[in-house]
Amino acid sequence: MNQKNQTTISEFILLGLSNQTEMQKLIFVFFLSMYLVTVVGNGLIILAIGLDIHLHTPMYLFLANLSFADIFSSSTSVPNMLMNIQTKSQSISYEGCITQMYFSIVFVVVDNFLLGVMAYDRFVAICHPLNYTIIMHSRFCLFLTVCPWVLSNIVALTHTLLANQLVFCNHNTIQHFFCDLAPLLKLSCSDAMINEVVKFIVGLSVITFPFALILFSYVCIIRDVLRISSMEGKWKAFSTCGSHLTVVILFYGTIVGVYFFPSSTHPEDTDKIGAVLFTVVTPMMNPFIYSLRNKDIKGALRKVINKRYFR
Repeated sequence: MNQKNQTTISEFILLGLSNQTEMQKLIFVFFLSMYLVTVVGNGLIILAIGLDIHLHTPMYLFLANLSFADIFSSSTSVPNMLMNIQTKSQSISYEGCITQMYFSIVFVVVDNFLLGVMAYDRFVAICHPLNYTIIMHSRFCLFLTVCPWVLSNIVALTHTLLANQLVFCNHNTIQHFFCDLAPLLKLSCSDAMINEVVKFIVGLSVITFPFALILFSYVCIIRDVLRISSMEGKWKAFSTCGSHLTVVILFYGTIVGVYFFPSSTHPEDTDKIGAVLFTVVTPMMNPFIYSLRNKDIKGALRKVINKRYFR
């Protein structure tokens, strides 16, 4: 009977960001622009790191992975939403919905873990500069690169397998612009208590451990930098991790602002706001933060552009 009820829903209806017809064109242009900026910006960072041998270091290896994750984080939801607006179709198949949920979890979680890894890299570079090449050797860097991707897929697979056990009866309308975990759990007509408990425990762990690593790293970095006597030395040390710290503040500031201080007047919109910030705004901002604050990236980008247009 359970299996029979599960197959009654073959597709879901995504209501999107607004039900107002006049807003659809504005949303389309706005999100298409942000998506193109995200893909081009992050793509240029990956290209610059790949082509410039001077950037073949652990810090830029992690940054290239972050840019890759940001491109696909936006790609899991935005193109489908844009297509739905153009075709005036809001439907998505059950399999497509579950697949979209899986990859949306993967890329948000991998972003979180990579920020922790990048903080540790800056900690070693600033607090243990003489031992940096010994500690951050190639095998360890490979481990730190692969580990976030493996863990994020385990987290996504856990939520996906549990969501696959849920029963969806007559209601198939999702108050969202893509298939996120939270609205799917609300839509289920079966008991989702286990899903909610796992979501809370896993979510808390996924946020707590990388954030603890980031906090520890920057406490040690600030302590060591304050011991430097010259202002020039302090500025040089802080400048090497300024871009990463800006991204960390943006990422975790979003978590605090959306999920810890929800709107009292429109609490049902907090999931949408959070999803837009995580999957669209933050990935779009990262290339600007790293290219504007990092002279190595700016130099590599100039080389790429000059080779492209002045060869």
